[in-house]
Amino acid sequence: MYKTPEESIAFLREFSGKVRDYTDREILVCPPFTSLYPASEVLKGKTVKLGAQDVYFHEEGAFTGEISPAMLKNAGVEYVICGHSERRHILGETDGIVNKKVKISAGYGINPVLCIGETREERENGKTFNVLGRQLEKCLEGYTNPEILVIAYEPVWAIGTGLTARPEQAEEVHAFIRELLAKVFGGEVSDGIRILYGGSVKPDNIGLLMSRNNIDGVLVGGASLEVDSFLRIADYK
Repeated sequence: MYKTPEESIAFLREFSGKVRDYTDREILVCPPFTSLYPASEVLKGKTVKLGAQDVYFHEEGAFTGEISPAMLKNAGVEYVICGHSERRHILGETDGIVNKKVKISAGYGINPVLCIGETREERENGKTFNVLGRQLEKCLEGYTNPEILVIAYEPVWAIGTGLTARPEQAEEVHAFIRELLAKVFGGEVSDGIRILYGGSVKPDNIGLLMSRNNIDGVLVGGASLEVDSFLRIADYK
């Protein structure tokens, strides 16, 4: 919940003007709902993709305050974050709700970015793989569009805390997620699903994270709020 439409426009004009045109990576920004349409205007003809931070699981109706996938699509959105840990733990979203959001987004041709992750207590109690397995199973139940699916592993204990999973920790979890996806969609399909790491990603740890085989990208939080910081992450070598 950062940046007014005016601030988003200024940020994206500067960022999109400085970031390089890459063929080996996609760069995605997910501003607040109020900034989506002006952001889509700024990004026309640019390589930077536009995403939303959330979506509701109905096409329309008496759901005051919610935003439908049709509205997002019309605003130029190509990706949408589903089940971010803050929405799960602050707003009480369940795996069942996230499942509905993932499926309706894909039905509109919007790439769902499914977030999963364990709390610090769950990790310390050795429940990481059980938690992730349950979340993946329930959130992907009945889902049939793996070609546009993105998974984001975000250890809850590393979000906004300054703590980051060690690269080998993150790789271990990502490999586990890849194995589960292979069981659901098949090995060849699962190899093509991007698995992102999210948890206090910064310019000084992006290189180590991206050097791992099963880390295909990152979901950036606070470090994306400043143009220079986000550029250093996007332009990592």
